[in-house]
Amino acid sequence: MKVGVYLPAYEPSAGGGYTFAYDVVENLLALMPSSPHEFTFFSPQASKELDQRLEKAAQTGVVHTRNASPLPIRILRKISNGLANQRRYPGDLSYAAERAGMDVLWFVSPTYEPVNLPYIATIWDLQHRLQPWFPEVGSIRDWFFREGYYSAFVQRASYLIAGTQAGADEIALFYQIPKDRIKILPHPTPGYLDGAIQTDGNETLAKYNLSAGGYLFYPAQFWAHKNHANLLSALKILRQDLRVPLDLVLTGSEQGNMEYIRRLADELEIKPNVHILDFVSRKELIALYQNAFALTYVSFFGPENLPPLEAFSIGCPVIASAVSGSDEQLGGAAILVDPKKPEEIAQAVLSLFETPSLRTTLIAQGRARVAERTGKRFVEGVFLMLDEFHAVRRAWK
Repeated sequence: MKVGVYLPAYEPSAGGGYTFAYDVVENLLALMPSSPHEFTFFSPQASKELDQRLEKAAQTGVVHTRNASPLPIRILRKISNGLANQRRYPGDLSYAAERAGMDVLWFVSPTYEPVNLPYIATIWDLQHRLQPWFPEVGSIRDWFFREGYYSAFVQRASYLIAGTQAGADEIALFYQIPKDRIKILPHPTPGYLDGAIQTDGNETLAKYNLSAGGYLFYPAQFWAHKNHANLLSALKILRQDLRVPLDLVLTGSEQGNMEYIRRLADELEIKPNVHILDFVSRKELIALYQNAFALTYVSFFGPENLPPLEAFSIGCPVIASAVSGSDEQLGGAAILVDPKKPEEIAQAVLSLFETPSLRTTLIAQGRARVAERTGKRFVEGVFLMLDEFHAVRRAWK
């Protein structure tokens, strides 16, 4: 089949969404020769880094598929970005894909534009249904946008990719989708960490006035659902009640909640111990993971989150929220806490502080966990879907 691969216009500052898309593309480019299908990339304008990767692949000329036929790597532009689009009729992407003779489209992320072709949809979460009280998903404007968007996207998909059984169950519950159309493919550990150099990170630590092992780390954009507020309360308990001398490092782009978190740190009298670094480079991110005492990923949203997998890969122990799907994703390699309870978060950190062997055990279990969750396995799972759907798609011209 001729398969169109739709890539949204993500930038690195998008965080996990960008990392996920980039990793899938890297593995798809590597594995394309093993598939009998022909792939064409569609993108309104990917990030500079992703653009350069695709252009480099295209300039190599051709790939040789499993049946030995040479196929060009094609990238088609001049299409709109579907995220801001809720049309009920086909747009630029649909016309471009049909003109290019595509048999099916694969939306690598939940960024969708109406099309007249069969497609595979990727779903990360449906939190506007589960937790509609958060402002970023629950305002009248945002909720109805998301609901209109997802109901159209999900219900018309040939297949839906969920990262966990919990995620698959939510899709089936909220949109009455037959379960045989939902495929579970665990989201991969970011591939850029495979060769991460273990350094002392002195340059990064000096830049931000940090000490190795002297801080908790939370890389998350400043949305309300990321739950920075309860983490600050946990830090106050740690420092003032439990006498654990750790700081907190927060990284991530501003999404409307950063100033509130700054004020709250001041009110809790822990401002000197809270380091808000905004968005950092990949090199600095790796150094911050490597030198952290632990990752404290206390988001209210799930069921799949990338930072715990990043931490596992680098050797940073993980404390994470006990939300729907987290036990599936993390597989016992993290301490799970109730994100609503600062005292529980603080006690989890204390257990690591008082029991070094527990920290060592979690690091080992985390490394074993990410070995099972690779981008290669994810893309191979999509190939199996395409192979299965081929018998259906050949029923019409």
